[in-house]
Amino acid sequence: MTYLAHDRYCDEIALQVGQLRELITSGADLSATVPTCPEWSLEQLVRHMGGALRWSGTVVRERAQEMIPTDRVPLGGGPEARGDAAALDAWLADTGELLVGALREAGPEARVWSWTGPATSGFWARRMTHEITVHRADAALTTGAPYDVAADIAADALDEWLELVQWVQRTGAREWAAELRAPGRSIHLHATDAGPELNAEWLVEMGEDGVSWRRGHEKATVALRGPLTSVLLAFYRRLPLDTPGLDVVGERAVLEFWLENTNFG
Repeated sequence: MTYLAHDRYCDEIALQVGQLRELITSGADLSATVPTCPEWSLEQLVRHMGGALRWSGTVVRERAQEMIPTDRVPLGGGPEARGDAAALDAWLADTGELLVGALREAGPEARVWSWTGPATSGFWARRMTHEITVHRADAALTTGAPYDVAADIAADALDEWLELVQWVQRTGAREWAAELRAPGRSIHLHATDAGPELNAEWLVEMGEDGVSWRRGHEKATVALRGPLTSVLLAFYRRLPLDTPGLDVVGERAVLEFWLENTNFG
């Protein structure tokens, strides 16, 4: 696996925390249901996101060698006041500073516990970057705000998602992983707005031995084409496949099968 630079992740987390704060302080209805996570209100989404950032920051700061229970994280659930955008904003700002500060101080190679992948602080920098990338999209979809993300971050988020699917299949952590062994079925993702230097195309194959993937332009059973941000969100099940600007070419049922069977919720 190839990571972006550690400081790039740290900068992106700080940026996206600021963007999420702007959403919740712009008059948004904190009680609104999140359409892509209907079990949550917007406030619950923000508390979940901030709690994940604060918890992972504690893991890194303490150089934990085993999982830290969430109830050990100060203010891990958010501010005491409910429905208070100002309090939520202040808590989220402090949370972002705590995590980014811990990551910058640790650098990418500090040994810390992780649930998959390298047991390093660099793992958490990458994981939290993409956690907030997707949940900020959830918040934007809830409020009707525009959403975009830098191309290098979006491409790396797709890489990481595919790595997580492989980890689930390898470890048996989710029952659905067994369904993704389907010889002859493959998916091509093609970002139509990215320059050739980014190589923003992927081939995903579901073979007898499990899921494999690589970057590149290759023929597949089905292709999903469109702007990189839209491809990312569709592959994360945040946008429907019929979203304007997205094209599905080939056997759509194969892509739908994948999306139905790659759910970490």
